[in-house]
Amino acid sequence: MDNRDEIRDFLATRRARITPAQAGLPAYGTNRRVPGLRREEVAMLAGVSSDYYVRLERGNLAGVSEQVLESLADALQLDEAERIHLQDLARAASPRPARARRRGPTPAVPDSVQAMLAAMTGAPAVVRNDRLDILATNPLGHALYDDLFRDPGQPANHARFAFLDERSRDFWVDWQRAADDTVGILRVAAGSNPYDKQLTALIGELSTRSDEFRVRWARHDVHLHRGGAKKINHPVVGRLDLMYDTLPIAQAPGLTMLVYTAPPGSPTADALAMLASWAATQAVDAH
Repeated sequence: MDNRDEIRDFLATRRARITPAQAGLPAYGTNRRVPGLRREEVAMLAGVSSDYYVRLERGNLAGVSEQVLESLADALQLDEAERIHLQDLARAASPRPARARRRGPTPAVPDSVQAMLAAMTGAPAVVRNDRLDILATNPLGHALYDDLFRDPGQPANHARFAFLDERSRDFWVDWQRAADDTVGILRVAAGSNPYDKQLTALIGELSTRSDEFRVRWARHDVHLHRGGAKKINHPVVGRLDLMYDTLPIAQAPGLTMLVYTAPPGSPTADALAMLASWAATQAVDAH
């Protein structure tokens, strides 16, 4: 797998964001030609030769030891998501490990997970893959993301909705953050599974059709989507301040369940109850 361009751009963008002061280095003179650290400064911080670091930043990560990767991550002050991404890029640069990680088609949502979704009546829940396709929901989850399912394209996809559907600007209270996180999630997926042709096609489509996506993709920022808060302006029940957690599905690698909750008695909990009633009405009307 030739991912040298990805490696080069990732390392260069991480290096450019760190000033000598942030790295604890003296800044001699005012005529620095680079916005962040120089290559030789990163090399010194990582404990490698300048020539060796230049090779790394040219994309030659194949066979690099874990110790060097850790030293490089420390020098560039990478966060957890970025460290994982760097390891994935190094793994993909080595033909044999990358081939071993090649993933087949997206697995089907297991029957037991479908049953779990059906049993969850008080909290919206959805199952998605690494490409952010929504593959299954419970009724409340479908109601929460009703706007996404109005797109005739199948399956419903968070990234397409965020960048190709104007309704997303109203749907997310903080669209900029949602857009940043969406691209960061896709970056992680692309690094860990570079053979996913559908993911490559999705990234190509979004890069072609959305300037907002293309600018963010060029930043090489990554994001781990594990849990937190999500603020939504729902077209039916209004503002929702939700908590969410992501639960990897062990028997279907690559699939994740997202479950959304709200504190009992909160305005959002009341709004979710209203949304459940609305969803039940929609189901009756559909029949």
